[in-house]
Amino acid sequence: MWSKSVSLLALAASLASAQLKGFNYGSTNNDGSCRGYADFVRFFTEAKNLAGTSPFTAARLYTSVQCGTAADPIAAFRAAVDTQTSILVGLWASAGRPAYENELNALLRGVRELGAPLADRIVGISVGSEDLYRSSPQGVANNAGAGATGAEIEGYIGWLRDWVRGTPLESKPVGHVDTWTAWILPENRGVANSVNFLGHNSFPYFETTRPNSIDQAADNFWSALAQTESVSSGKEVWVTETGWPHVGPNSGAAVANLGNARRYWHDVGCRLFGSRNTFWYTLKDANTAQTDISFAVTPLGSSTPYFDLTC
Repeated sequence: MWSKSVSLLALAASLASAQLKGFNYGSTNNDGSCRGYADFVRFFTEAKNLAGTSPFTAARLYTSVQCGTAADPIAAFRAAVDTQTSILVGLWASAGRPAYENELNALLRGVRELGAPLADRIVGISVGSEDLYRSSPQGVANNAGAGATGAEIEGYIGWLRDWVRGTPLESKPVGHVDTWTAWILPENRGVANSVNFLGHNSFPYFETTRPNSIDQAADNFWSALAQTESVSSGKEVWVTETGWPHVGPNSGAAVANLGNARRYWHDVGCRLFGSRNTFWYTLKDANTAQTDISFAVTPLGSSTPYFDLTC
């Protein structure tokens, strides 16, 4: 019965989320200030009207908890309803069980308060983001921060499914987002088996163990994606983060500049958009740990792209 249910959910995921095209949105700005309702409305509206592009109508979130609160629903939920933006919900899963319970409570409260208008905008729920990478030997060696093990993520996925049973979220596809280097580890196979879709994060700019200049970037991206697909057992693989910085230090042979950011957008993004569920990193910078690097497509206070986005 369980496997049949998963198969039906996978079918629903395929039908409901075909060719999603969006950006990633953090709960804070890169200076640490909280994003509120007006910020998310402005960003979601901007994404639909970027010069040189067709509309980006989806958003991936990292958390369901509003910045500055313990368990209030993130303001992006209401902003998504009011701007008709599709949402890939995020549940932060690397801060322990009490924090994860707050994530679940915030999500369910958001659906109770906003009802079908929000539930209908939710295209999937991601339990965690790069938790497996951070807890892996590679993540530990890179001082990537607190993570979660495969067993913990499997438990959180089961917990989510228990809590949403009988709610409008019961039929939503459930996934996990991680790096290909984490997905292929044998100890994480249970997570791949537990989800309806695998979220793939890949940044050739950071792949310093191989030739990684902009000339190799596209090949490195597709190679990494194939690695994640190799453990997906035929389930959908959504591209949940990729991009190239226009400002930043050299990373191996990779150089951050406007020309290379534009080339990566053209060589990788333009091939992804419209053909695979894709969430680009990123419309606006949000990572407080990346003060010397910028992946943003537009500045915080402007809707004018840094480089030509025409495909």
